[in-house]
Amino acid sequence: MKEDIRGLLPYELEKRLTDMGEPAFRGKQVFQWLFKDVESFRDMRNIPKALIAKLEDNFVISGLTLKKHQKSKYDVTEKFLFELNDGNQIEAVLMGYKYGNTVCISSQAGCRMGCKFCASGLLGLSRNLTQGEIMGQVTEVSRISGRKINNVVIMGTGEPLDNYQNISNFLRLIHEPNGMNMSMRSITISTCGLVDKLKCLAEEFPQVNVAISLHAPTDEKRSQIMPINKKFPITELIGECRDYVKKTGRRISFEYTLVKDFNDGDDDMLILAVLLRGLNCHVNLIPLNQVDETGLCTSGRKRALECMKILNSRGIQATVRRQLGSDINGACGQLRLKQSVE
Repeated sequence: MKEDIRGLLPYELEKRLTDMGEPAFRGKQVFQWLFKDVESFRDMRNIPKALIAKLEDNFVISGLTLKKHQKSKYDVTEKFLFELNDGNQIEAVLMGYKYGNTVCISSQAGCRMGCKFCASGLLGLSRNLTQGEIMGQVTEVSRISGRKINNVVIMGTGEPLDNYQNISNFLRLIHEPNGMNMSMRSITISTCGLVDKLKCLAEEFPQVNVAISLHAPTDEKRSQIMPINKKFPITELIGECRDYVKKTGRRISFEYTLVKDFNDGDDDMLILAVLLRGLNCHVNLIPLNQVDETGLCTSGRKRALECMKILNSRGIQATVRRQLGSDINGACGQLRLKQSVE
């Protein structure tokens, strides 16, 4: 199988090309083309034909094939379903904000975390994505949409920190000055709370933004909908979050999906406020995107705004997430699940 060239760091590409008998400078030359709007090696105008032939024989520019592309009628959200070389499918979502375009990408084909409310994990984990497949989502979404990517959130299908090595390589790759040169502060990683990997992230990538999928204020409730809580209970998770803020000096975010009559009561909000007291954080309240297979119901936006007011009144900064792409199954995992069951 040909290697995904967009997954190679500059020194790796240089090594591949020198092994083929090419001068070292060709590595930098080819690398710079990989983050422009190119579909084939023949689009690289200052590359010799002999080298183009070698590249075509040994590499592909992207290991992703677009299977479905949807555009919302209500906003500028676009959704992409990609197929990998082995037939697995992943999703990416492009969203527009006043401050630029943000792409939400996947880190795994499926997920093994088993969160009860999430469409992404209903089919289980197939495999980790390679760094090239993670990077390919960013470059392909930009190429297909014709829109510049300003921010990346790794909140799509999969648990990013369960694929830590490839995510680490992706971060280094997207930060490369001769590539996309994206600031680490423009990247957000969402995790359900793998405390051991969160420690590594704080050490290796302290400028990356972190969003913790919390979704309940007590161990009893969180364990019912998030199996990972049995391994890393809330006290341990929040303790590491406090350490993370001290180490990095960065504010941490908490994602909190509101499920009707389960975690959306006044008491839940008051317990949450006590749990997060004194922590430099922000709570992102998310009315559940209903998926028939989960059997869970959304609290709705009105209740979300009420929960926000309770948290704000207790000194916890909270907002309600704006719903984008509702007409195109904008929540992660929904399109992939729909394709799989049809």
